[in-house]
Amino acid sequence: MPILETRNLTKIYPGAEQVVALNQVSLAVEKGELVAIMGDSGSGKSTLLHMLAGVDKPTEGQVLIQDVDITSLNEKEMTIFRRRNIGLIYQSFNLIPNITVEKNILLPLMLDQRKPAPAFFEEVIQTLRIDNKLKRFPHQLSGGEQQRVAIARSLITRPAIILADEPTGNLDRKNSEEVTSLFRLVNQRFHATILLVTHDEKIALSCERIMFMVDGTLHEREVI
Repeated sequence: MPILETRNLTKIYPGAEQVVALNQVSLAVEKGELVAIMGDSGSGKSTLLHMLAGVDKPTEGQVLIQDVDITSLNEKEMTIFRRRNIGLIYQSFNLIPNITVEKNILLPLMLDQRKPAPAFFEEVIQTLRIDNKLKRFPHQLSGGEQQRVAIARSLITRPAIILADEPTGNLDRKNSEEVTSLFRLVNQRFHATILLVTHDEKIALSCERIMFMVDGTLHEREVI
């Protein structure tokens, strides 16, 4: 059973000229896969990511995560499901500036009134090499370090899937390459299922599967 599946996912924005952002997109991602989605601006890849994260509803079709149809959940149910089952990583990091790195990482658990497993927390921060940054605040970190914190936050609930939206978009080449390597490491060490949207072919080529969005349709490319 796929850990993530979309069935005929369609999103149409109404207007004088309706826009078909997604057109009958069907996708299956197995546990532990590392998948990249590429596409030109306006191709529908960001719309797809929003559907997978449950922050927008499709016009037609379904999104299933661990066999739960998230398109049928109400807003409150979706918020709880997302917090527990979906790790989100953004281009702009989305760290809270006035709390420490440690609290930023633990925030999804704190919102759920849960405590972290100490051994797992330690493994995450050691793997991402931020164990000496826990008492700092986001503004005291480089862009690459902030993205490491964001990756740690996405991992801390042991989600079903991690969704990353242009995760190296705000980083220079050196930090982009380091973060790309970290995604591969996190995928292998924690058996994390990761789907990332990127315009960077180097990042895409580090993944096991590459998908292309073209005018709202999804196509797979063989990785050699």
